Amino acid sequence: MSRVSKPYEIVERALELSTTDGLVVIADEHSSANLRWAGNALTTNGVTRGRTLTVIATVDGAKGTASGVVSRSAVTADDLEPLVRAAEAAARGAGPAEDAQPLVSGVPSSPDFTDAPAETGSEVFADFAPALGDAFARARSGGRELYGFANHELTSTYLGTSTGLRLRHDQPTGTLELNAKSPDRTRSAWAGWSTRDFKDVDPAALDAELAQRLRWAERRIDLPAGRYETLLPPTAVADLLIYQLWSSTARDAVEGRTVFSKPGGGTRLGETLAPLPLTLRSDPHAPGLESAPFVIAHSSGDSGSVFDNGLPLAPTDWVRDGKLERLTTTRHTAALTGLPVAPAIDNLVLDGGGERSLEEMVAATTGRALLLTCLWYIREVDPATLLLTGLTRDGVYLVEDGEVVGEVNNFRFNESPVDLLSRASEAGRTEKTLPREWGDWFTRAAMPALRIPDFNMSSVSQGV
Repeated sequence: MSRVSKPYEIVERALELSTTDGLVVIADEHSSANLRWAGNALTTNGVTRGRTLTVIATVDGAKGTASGVVSRSAVTADDLEPLVRAAEAAARGAGPAEDAQPLVSGVPSSPDFTDAPAETGSEVFADFAPALGDAFARARSGGRELYGFANHELTSTYLGTSTGLRLRHDQPTGTLELNAKSPDRTRSAWAGWSTRDFKDVDPAALDAELAQRLRWAERRIDLPAGRYETLLPPTAVADLLIYQLWSSTARDAVEGRTVFSKPGGGTRLGETLAPLPLTLRSDPHAPGLESAPFVIAHSSGDSGSVFDNGLPLAPTDWVRDGKLERLTTTRHTAALTGLPVAPAIDNLVLDGGGERSLEEMVAATTGRALLLTCLWYIREVDPATLLLTGLTRDGVYLVEDGEVVGEVNNFRFNESPVDLLSRASEAGRTEKTLPREWGDWFTRAAMPALRIPDFNMSSVSQGV
């Protein structure tokens, strides 16, 4: 065998080795760089490189088409044939795949398919690291300690199929999580940021925000469980609506298993979910949130199919002007349900038409309200209503007549994001945000803050 090492050569050679009816090859070239700090000082940093190859073989039979999927990391030229044969054996030993469809064809090739993979490295922090050092100095002089983690990943995906597809996508993903603590560790505040390249991250601004929150926390106010007017910041809105998106598969709705199922049969498509003109959408070309413009599916499941690999993705409105517009489908589930093909896309935007920042929404508050920092440990309680439970974290603040007057205790909440949309009385300005709970899986989001008149804080929590 000739020696091959470039990603596109790996893909081409794997396709040449195929002896089954169809083959899909996905080569993911990963690189990452990270910084970690504690107590106003850098502690560790690192750079990694890696490769993962996924081979999907399909075998046609009298009863349908079967598929076999095998993935391995650190693949070399000598590993190729065993990997292809393993996928083919898995396909031949499997029964017909329920989601079987003809492999995608006719998509123009990416002009950079044969180019070397994009890579990240410590240079991505060239401007960020000195600015972070300055933030350490300010925090030290201000009597607070900064802890956190910055991570940047770049994945170049090469997708080739036996039907002629040759597609390439480079996906940068950067996240920053910053905690500020009082020296006695009794007060804590958190801020996060999602970025493509760390050029839009301002450590000084984030540190100033955290310093203000620590000052708010100097006064402690205990409140009981109950329903409170609550300002949900963009990060909390993102965590709730990402879970809603994950729960919006058309097949489950048609089969009566989700909040999007209509009593008596069918789906709630076309129903008004929100009185505000809210639009929940995904767009692979959304500025600053760019994601793969075609399906990349390493396995089949409720919201994806290996047979759809390479299928072009288009901007999709899930909720438009408050009405449920689309549910996620593969080509298979679209055919089952009679609904349009609408694959999942790796970003999410909520537009509410508002212009106020979160700070302006706080200032406009009359009476009492709670201001949250973020949510965590979110779990599903009831899929029929999409009732979720979870905890508040790193600061819940009491707002009285437009001013934050102190920090209150944490709570456990019980709420459905679908129900929250129906009760929201105000949406602020849409801003890019980092989901706190789902940031390891879903980072590309832009959300407004939402004002909820009666958010259900079901019990007091001792969480921090």
